[in-house]
Amino acid sequence: MGKLREPLNDIFGNHCALPLALEAMGERWSFMILRAAFNGVHHFEEFQQELSIARNILSNRLSKLVDHGIMEREVMAEDRRKILYQLTQKGVELLPAMIALRQWGEKWGAGVASTPVLVDTRDEQPIGPVTITAHDGRTLSYGELVWKHRSELQPLGQARVRMAPVAAE
Repeated sequence: MGKLREPLNDIFGNHCALPLALEAMGERWSFMILRAAFNGVHHFEEFQQELSIARNILSNRLSKLVDHGIMEREVMAEDRRKILYQLTQKGVELLPAMIALRQWGEKWGAGVASTPVLVDTRDEQPIGPVTITAHDGRTLSYGELVWKHRSELQPLGQARVRMAPVAAE
């Protein structure tokens, strides 16, 4: 992928957002809780029942998701003992990553398509694979990617100038 690389020893995320994302989401139960939230689970007891997760682990992971702004916690007005957990916009925006991981697991882990199937509301047909797309919507392969320093990026619409090699005299 070219000569420029990400600083791979940047485990604290100073130059790369991946370590920061993993800090918020990087373990199995957080993903399982998110999957449940995307499926309409909202209360502590429901999460515990649906996931068969220990109360202390669930409490810890929910607190972490709330602390990172992925979920919000709201005391129910009609029963102050009940807490409602909902995805924030930040949490909702994890959906493509969750779908990509599920699709990867279907292909390389389980080897079979999951059910139920996620479909779009208009056509009620299964969604397509999550892909990497260019700014103009083209699907890109791994071989079409290269790292560039942000300062080297050209404004959109500005032609790249390629210099021809100068012949040695």
